[in-house]
Amino acid sequence: MNQHVLGRGIALSVTASALFALMSGYTKWLAPLNGLDIFAWRIMWTLPGALALVALRNRWPQLCALLAKLAREPLTLAGFMLVAAQLGVQLWIFLWAPLHGRALEVSLGYFLLPLVMVLIGRFHYREPLDGLQWAGVAFATVGVAHELFVTRAFSWPTLVVALGYPPYFMLRRRLNADPLVSFAVEMMLLAPFAFAMLVAGGSIEVVAARPVLWLLLPGLGALSTIALGSYLRSSRYLPLALFGILGYVEPVLLVGVAVLLLGEPFSTGQLGTYGPIWIAVALTAVHSGRLLRDERAKRRALPIAEQHASVEHETGAAQLEKVD
Repeated sequence: MNQHVLGRGIALSVTASALFALMSGYTKWLAPLNGLDIFAWRIMWTLPGALALVALRNRWPQLCALLAKLAREPLTLAGFMLVAAQLGVQLWIFLWAPLHGRALEVSLGYFLLPLVMVLIGRFHYREPLDGLQWAGVAFATVGVAHELFVTRAFSWPTLVVALGYPPYFMLRRRLNADPLVSFAVEMMLLAPFAFAMLVAGGSIEVVAARPVLWLLLPGLGALSTIALGSYLRSSRYLPLALFGILGYVEPVLLVGVAVLLLGEPFSTGQLGTYGPIWIAVALTAVHSGRLLRDERAKRRALPIAEQHASVEHETGAAQLEKVD
């Protein structure tokens, strides 16, 4: 993996984590809408954002081709409906949790998720881990084990996040479609259900009575589009193990939002859970920095002719991957 692709993937992952954390606090401004209302509005406002990205990236032919394929192949359509449903559950619980005082539980799920992803990358996809990555996994495991020891169980929001996302990414890889186009299709499949929720729940009338929400809801859609687009693009650029470890950035930020902005309690006993995981995040940052440094050193060591060939190859690859 070249330095450009690696650096781009890391930057996209960190950007997505920061925007997701911001979105968690953003939901507090959307009262009196409940979790299902916000989820449905998020889908309705993310869909035009996703289609706009498709247009900006000149991906309309690919989108039309994929839609035609779904019409011809029921099994492929079923696969996309399944990944859309999996994504829908994750989008709902992410917005529901801050409104019900469960943001820390969901953040713990996001702490556990990278560990699950790393293990899947290592043992299912056979991706190698170096010493720093294994150390990060070890510290994260200590934090997760502490939480299990204290609570004797993980709450259901934690498990939904930790065990729900990996099958989504695995099935998405198996479907092997353009990430941006797939994202747009998933939003299209979710949109009818979201609209039905808005009509049945009377949310449209609530929003109509509060004009400020007409300004805030498009902002939610923009945040969601950029965050999800960045997240899914980073999954394309990075090995699954590194992609999983970088996932620790988001829950660290989510804890800060939950405690500092949403006022959820944080006891010293919870340091036994979050302390080791924060160390894992620091190790991940060091590991990512070393990867970029090593790639830069390899580039400098290449003969001039090979450097030109590598640049030409990367330019062609970048044109093919412009989507992402």
